[in-house]
Amino acid sequence: MKRRWLNRWARLVPLVVPGLLLAVLSIAWLVQRSMSVQSDTASLDTTALLDSAPEDFLRVTGPRALAFPADHAAHPGFRSEWWYFTGNLEAAGGRRFGFQFTLFRFGLGGDRVLDADSIESVFAADAVWMAHLAVSDLEQQRFLSRERFARGALGLAGATADRWWLRDWTVDRTERGWRLRAGADDFFLDLALEPARPVVLQGDAGYSRKGPSPGNASRYYSYTRMRSGGTLALDGASFSVDGTAWLDREWGSSQLGPGIEGWDWFALQLDDGRDLMVYRLRTEQGTASPFSAGTLVEADGQVRTLGPDAFDLHPIRRWRDPEGVAWPVAWSVDVPGQGLSLEVRPAFDAQLWRGSVRYWEGAVEVLSGGEPVGRGYLELSGYTGADRGLTGR
Repeated sequence: MKRRWLNRWARLVPLVVPGLLLAVLSIAWLVQRSMSVQSDTASLDTTALLDSAPEDFLRVTGPRALAFPADHAAHPGFRSEWWYFTGNLEAAGGRRFGFQFTLFRFGLGGDRVLDADSIESVFAADAVWMAHLAVSDLEQQRFLSRERFARGALGLAGATADRWWLRDWTVDRTERGWRLRAGADDFFLDLALEPARPVVLQGDAGYSRKGPSPGNASRYYSYTRMRSGGTLALDGASFSVDGTAWLDREWGSSQLGPGIEGWDWFALQLDDGRDLMVYRLRTEQGTASPFSAGTLVEADGQVRTLGPDAFDLHPIRRWRDPEGVAWPVAWSVDVPGQGLSLEVRPAFDAQLWRGSVRYWEGAVEVLSGGEPVGRGYLELSGYTGADRGLTGR
């Protein structure tokens, strides 16, 4: 039965290029397990690629006004989207942590559903959902992570203007922001996340181009500085924590242009109140795509859009994982026109995701002239043979 279902739906499920983390492979794995709604880390055959069907989805082809809170909800006409929290936390005694929570939705397109008989079935779903949760324990240099999947049916996963969830991992909108509650056997997060400044519309009023063709774009907005506080439970101990967080929201259907191998993405919160987001879309030749971009948010909230010529990113140290992949975990980040010459270092090297795909996502320190000037998060994708050529932020 499982093989018959897999054969049937493998012909229908699209290749999800623009998801951060090769969601198509997660979809294939989910369908193979049929009714599975939750998993620990899974190992996948990365050659089991499925055909794309972009004609089944809406595409982002130009600016439009974003509306809140409505645009906090899911956009089911598009192929993929995500709700992405990262942040740095500190306990009363000075112990430090990083955290990541990401909810992904991957549309199946057209009349494709994860149900063998009828779209009217309560089990039918037109999307697959994936969630990633991680805590970086800086003191012990431990990276704890969990991955979950659910079909978009029976209320197992979803996103409205007021709640984003996958089973009991939930983000609820509050009067001041959001409340995140998610965990596993050995760690748990219960955090209040409150924007300290207005929403930032990335690109052209939220229209973020990532390639030369119509549709090589996404809707993209961020809350670049959020006060965060609450409880982090780890190894049976409970810590009262506070710090800062970052929220990225993005959706689209065919974001990346041809020849993009991966990306290097920086979300940096500086002690002087400025927030810097820059990303390099990396070509197969290792150069920066002309659609690389960034944003500098001043302490007073003024937003400066950065084109690819406004900043320089250069790796200065690599960490080799146990499989031999060399990850550029330390960087120089320069924005000459804004007087920024920064060094970004990992809080520790081994902040590596080993779920359905591998990528590096971790807490970083920001220095200038050898002195600490901020903290943030760094994401690296496309450095392994398994995900090369299939990624897209």
